[in-house]
Amino acid sequence: MTTISVTSGPVAGIEADALVVGLYQAEDGVMLAPGAEAVDQALGGTLAATLKTLGATGAADEVTRAPANGSLAAPLVVGVGLGKPGEGEVVGASGLEDVRRAAGAAVRSLAGLGKVAVVTPFAGPEVVEATALGAALGAYSFYDFKTGDATERKAPVGEVVLVTTGEPGNGAADAGRRAQVLADAVKTARNLINTPPSHLFPQAFAEAAAAAVDAAGVSGLTIEVLDDAALRAGGYGGLIGVGQGSVRPPRLVKVAYKHPEATRSLAFVGKGITFDTGGISLKPSTAMETMKSDMSGAAAVVQAVIAAARLGLKANVTAWAALAENMPGGNAIRPSDVLKMYGGKTVEVMNTDAEGRLVMADALVRAAEESPDAIVDVATLTGAQVLALGLRTAAVMSNDEEFRAQVESAAERAGEDMWPMPLPAHLRKTIDSEVADISNMGDRMGGMLVAGLFLKEFVAEGVAWAHLDIAGPAFNDATPYGYTPKGGTGFAVRTLVQLAQDAADGLL
Repeated sequence: MTTISVTSGPVAGIEADALVVGLYQAEDGVMLAPGAEAVDQALGGTLAATLKTLGATGAADEVTRAPANGSLAAPLVVGVGLGKPGEGEVVGASGLEDVRRAAGAAVRSLAGLGKVAVVTPFAGPEVVEATALGAALGAYSFYDFKTGDATERKAPVGEVVLVTTGEPGNGAADAGRRAQVLADAVKTARNLINTPPSHLFPQAFAEAAAAAVDAAGVSGLTIEVLDDAALRAGGYGGLIGVGQGSVRPPRLVKVAYKHPEATRSLAFVGKGITFDTGGISLKPSTAMETMKSDMSGAAAVVQAVIAAARLGLKANVTAWAALAENMPGGNAIRPSDVLKMYGGKTVEVMNTDAEGRLVMADALVRAAEESPDAIVDVATLTGAQVLALGLRTAAVMSNDEEFRAQVESAAERAGEDMWPMPLPAHLRKTIDSEVADISNMGDRMGGMLVAGLFLKEFVAEGVAWAHLDIAGPAFNDATPYGYTPKGGTGFAVRTLVQLAQDAADGLL
């Protein structure tokens, strides 16, 4: 993992392979962002003009390189676009996200270098954390299954030094450490998502989670794994039903963090379909190509709890990872089968490709038995979410408007794009079943909302709950941008950690 440190300079004397500064768009060219003055001075006041000559415009995520020609300890100056300037300050969640993306774009473009220094546009802890986090997330690659000469592949930047415009206080140092923990969690989630299903199946995921808990070495952080025998004995009909078509049986993983001073508790439930063929209701082949990412929710919730533990947040936080492989084997569930879920409710399976909600239902009921103050579930649940909100925006649904607003606020502050969606009462009747308590399918139109309504049926009365459908932003199958690579993104980890922080701070 990339290491992060914070220093105050002097900027011109920072020894690194490259020095990154921010640029704003200006009417007559580019304008240097705050913090770049010392670099400009060392270059004789020519930095903006040089970068403009090389094609820089200051547009968001644009990266322009220029040689330092011996005027700096670093041989290379890199200007990265921040877009149009605001009031002369980086304020608010949107401004911080601009900084994250810019730092990520710059460091991502510098893969192959060992050490990169990034000048923060302002010295405040929030900006330091945003810069450090964006840079660390931009320093990512996944080459675990490549063979041949490793020198042909550019390794991500190994060390990022954040250079502040003033002497970094305890706040800046703490911000750098928090960014390191968050980046480690997101990047570990990305690794899990990118791992092929031949190597990451339910048992392998559980083993990876156990290894991560052990590596964290935090007091109060524990793991419990229910295997298929325990699930069958416990009546987890959703997990057993979805998993029975595969030779690789399901698992339910519980990762719990308890703080001795905690007064609030949160439960995070994650969909962990390690590969989704659609089961008997088989997907088209092209729709399977990214289905190794169907466990992104489970990866997010487990890593969020580990991050909360490493940060020592004063909240009790539990992750429930509902793991199964959805295959069309000879023992697979069929359309019109009826499953008895954990807790006793029966479900008529009308489509075996609506399997995520089945495993999530078991985990939601189990999570509520521990009486958390709130539950958040995270799932790559529906293609309808992508149709409604695109590839970068997740949906938020909830049984509690105040809690939904708190989740949206946490997401905005964390830099993850989410949009509130309703749970219309008139759609509930479309999942009525003539032979069971409920069906796993309803109207196709509004399918994302129907899936949310299904999950709501398994949330205990009186428990605040939010459902995050992350089908679009969980996996980037297009060109990298900002700090987001191609492949698994680790989406929702930061929002969940922010919610845990809010709980610790008494804001939930």
